[in-house]
Amino acid sequence: MTVNPANMSTAEVVLGFLEDAEPWRLLSPQFPSKVGGKPAWLSQGGLPSLPGLECEICRLPMAFLLQVYAPISGDDRCFHRTLFLFCCKTRECYTFNDSRCMKVFRSQLSRRNAFYPYNPPSDEPPRDYEPNMSVLSPSGVKLCWVCGCPGTKACSRCHSVTYCGKHHQTLHWKHSHKRECCSQEATVVTSPFVFPESELVTEPEEEGEDVEEKETKEAEEEETANCQSIESTLTETDLEEVAMHETEDNKVFQRFKRKIAPEPHQVVRYSQGGSPLWISSKHIPTDQDIPSCTCGAKRTFECQVMPQLLNSLCEDSTGASIDWGTLAIYTCSVNCNHDDLYCPEFIWKQDFSPDQPTETQPTQ
Repeated sequence: MTVNPANMSTAEVVLGFLEDAEPWRLLSPQFPSKVGGKPAWLSQGGLPSLPGLECEICRLPMAFLLQVYAPISGDDRCFHRTLFLFCCKTRECYTFNDSRCMKVFRSQLSRRNAFYPYNPPSDEPPRDYEPNMSVLSPSGVKLCWVCGCPGTKACSRCHSVTYCGKHHQTLHWKHSHKRECCSQEATVVTSPFVFPESELVTEPEEEGEDVEEKETKEAEEEETANCQSIESTLTETDLEEVAMHETEDNKVFQRFKRKIAPEPHQVVRYSQGGSPLWISSKHIPTDQDIPSCTCGAKRTFECQVMPQLLNSLCEDSTGASIDWGTLAIYTCSVNCNHDDLYCPEFIWKQDFSPDQPTETQPTQ
């Protein structure tokens, strides 16, 4: 998935879908968009690490959720540009409409940089590609065996594997390293901490405004007819209850369902400078709720993660439970540069309202 905001109109929306891919296509030199696995870091310098990647609630390391490759043509500072989203895997941290269990970072590079060739990557797998070796970044930075984030803590026995901290060292020891340490059997296996890995592929959202407006008008006409037909038999109190039933929250949620109905498997919606597709009329941020970038510039909406992604994360098998209605990501409007460092951006988690019936929430 590659999205280019400079080539999009303000109203245009690009949809992201999950697709299987050969593992080498999801490595950093291929500039991938993907979900799960370990981060395919863009800049190989200034990588975020603990405590910057800790959950603000439980203070445990967060897991890599997804990344979106979104270069901006016409701006050499953003010739390569990727957003990285991390989330906590602790069940108790997912409190209602609380975004502190998630973090997002932006990385960007010019076309001429210290890490990648000037020309586009090859369509052939690299000759030195080894599917199970991922303890070093392409520039040689040591990475955590469990999560793929910078790892400065090494196993005190074999010194051959590194970790981002004590928590992941303990996880790996219990999972497999206890029996493999100092032996020839040691391999990089799929960590139970990471999410299943898939590529994000993209396609533009088809214009459906006329259809949506027609459906909305028909629904309103049907609602009016129903109300008129029962007015003569209901008391004033009953009529008030009927009016309250069709709340603003339900209207927003019904619009959400109509909008995603043509492409129910979408997991990402990208529309830089556009507007999120909210699932509730409650907990929608105002301009004052979106903090400015560290450079002082205003942040604007860029993309959102849809609840449909939860169906593909296989969370039940890990004993964890994460949840959201939608995740709206806001980024620096001027794409400030900080010497290739990863810049923290802002994420807003909106959950389904308690009165929204679960059987009508989007599923695959």
